[in-house]
This record gives sequence, C-alpha cells and structure tokens, in this order.
Amino acid sequence: MRTLLTPGMLAVGDALADAYAQGRFVCVLGDCGVGKTFAVHTAARRLGEPVPLDVRAQPAPADLRAALHRALKLCGQAPADPGAADTLIRHALAARPRIVVVEDADRLSASCFEYLRFLHDDLPQGLCGVLIAAARGERRLRAQRMLATRSAGWPYIWPLTRDQIPHAAPALHPLWQSVEPGDLKALDARLADGCLRRWAVLTLHTQRALAATGASKPDGGMLQAVADRVDGGRRP
Repeated sequence: MRTLLTPGMLAVGDALADAYAQGRFVCVLGDCGVGKTFAVHTAARRLGEPVPLDVRAQPAPADLRAALHRALKLCGQAPADPGAADTLIRHALAARPRIVVVEDADRLSASCFEYLRFLHDDLPQGLCGVLIAAARGERRLRAQRMLATRSAGWPYIWPLTRDQIPHAAPALHPLWQSVEPGDLKALDARLADGCLRRWAVLTLHTQRALAATGASKPDGGMLQAVADRVDGGRRP
C-alpha cells in the first residue's frame, strides 16, 4: 500500500506542523476508517518523535502517567507516587520536543484533560499533543475549555468522494491501475463509501484472489467474488 496524500492528510500535516512549532494541541476528527491515525503518525514522523499513548477505556490520570512512562521508555516501573512520576515525565518531555498522540480522546475524563493541561502549562516549550476522535466525539472535545486556548487546529478528515476513487485507488495500490473507473466506483458504492480502511481490506482480498488463481490482474468476475466474500454476498 502506498501513502495517499488526501486533502485530509494534507490538512492534518499543516495543522500538526503549526501545533509542533507552537507547543500546542491539535484535534483530529473524522469517521472511523477514514485514515485519521495513519495521517497523524505519518505527519508526526516527519516532524519529530511521536509518543503514542496506549490507555484503557475511561482512563484516569494515573493511567496517563503509566502510559507516558511506557511510551517515553523511562526506566523501570512508573513510580506509585504521582509527584515522582510527573517529575520523570516532565524531564523527558522537556529534554526534546515530542508529539504525544492520544486515540479516542473523547473518552478522556475531565481529570485527564486537566492533567494534559498541567503538562502543557508546566513545560517551557508547551506540549504538542494530538487528540484523535471520531466525529461523534467532537462535541465532548469542544466542551473542554482548556483546549479552546491551547489548540492550533481542528482538522476534519472526510471520506473520499465517489469521483475521487478512480484517481485515489490506483495511487493507493498498483493492482487497481488496470481496473476500469466505473468498476472502481461500483466497488466503492457497494463496500467502501470512500473509507480508506475498507479499500485496504479490498486490496488485501484481491491480492489473495490473484495469488490463488495466478491471474495477472483482476477482472469483473474476480472483483464480484471478492465483494461477495467481503460483504457476505449482500447485493447493493
């Protein structure tokens, strides 16, 4: 799979560059599967060192401390004492610029947002943090007053339009270069709705079908069989 420079990815890159330069937050929104996480990590790797946080559902500040301790590769277990844990985390974040990435950020509690505010305000260079959320989580993020004055942007990633698919799919993977634009649009209408994650699934299944049959390129029958396999035989 190739990196596809969609308008959403470019918007995330611009917003994250501003946030990184200013030591501020950026909130990335969009439906599931449109490429939010991929866009964030691609842009973050170009700018500096991403620090993805692996936190459980409905985390408390203690979970954020433990996740930061792991992601920053600090020695040993995270200290049980919050002050000691925060000292290690602040020193690591102050040593060089990092980009802290939080998935499903709309599930953070008010105390977690307050902890992120504390880190941001305590560090001399601020804190570049990326808060990723599905579209339904936008209201909760907008309700956090600390983000109103500490955010550099709120980019939204939209699904690809049907007219973009004949250009986007061949750029995403070479196997789609031999497929007629009308067939690509039909596949998108039936299974993907402009969602890059679903196009990745379609690509994988089509590659497997090509390997199993020895064909050099997918034809209409193969694409129909792949579509049936992916959606269980549902017809549009």
